[in-house]
Amino acid sequence: MLEIKNLHVYYGGIHALHGISLRVPDGKIVTLLGANGAGKSSTLRTIAGLVKANEGSITFDGQNLLGLKSFEVLRRGIALVPEGRRVFVNLTVRENLILGAYTRNDKTEIRRSTEEIFAVFPRLEERINQPAGTLSGGEQQMLALGRALMSQPKLLMIDEPSLGLAPVLSQGVLKKLKEINQNKGQTILLIEQNARAAMSIADYAYILETGKIVLEGEAEVLSKDDQVRKSYLGVH
Repeated sequence: MLEIKNLHVYYGGIHALHGISLRVPDGKIVTLLGANGAGKSSTLRTIAGLVKANEGSITFDGQNLLGLKSFEVLRRGIALVPEGRRVFVNLTVRENLILGAYTRNDKTEIRRSTEEIFAVFPRLEERINQPAGTLSGGEQQMLALGRALMSQPKLLMIDEPSLGLAPVLSQGVLKKLKEINQNKGQTILLIEQNARAAMSIADYAYILETGKIVLEGEAEVLSKDDQVRKSYLGVH
């Protein structure tokens, strides 16, 4: 389980996170919601070791993560799919997936993991020898997710998976995330611009405003709250 307590993060003179606290239980999907600049990406990047925390604590399975480098966080079992996918465009689908397993040495198991990724995302197997830069946006998002899963993470963190995708493609990606959670027991921490879609697959939700958590609760309950529906789900 991931647990954050009283986390403060500054970018220069900007106070990005104001003492947030949250939990991601094993086997659950937790979503962070809020407007641009609310602190969602800063939270994920701090967990991943890409941004330094100024105060507070982050523990995962009882072990402290603060001060670890990003590759050390990955070795602890936390993988980040960054906003914008960031696949290696000049490498093939196969090469991108293999790079996702760079912390592993078990070649037989790596091959098995690749087959599991293809079972979840059959389109990737069809494109296995294509450069990632020739894939569509939806296919690149599948590849970014597959690459992260190749590290066999205990916790998969995903930043805006549907960004730039057509609605039908974004729905397909989120549906796949729910399937991975249900079939594999994969724990997921999700940032998603489509709050309604995120709430539909999440177990629990936190709502951030200007670096503070202003509301939290079971996603199904929050999605029926009138204020949440008006402010975040576009329902009037």
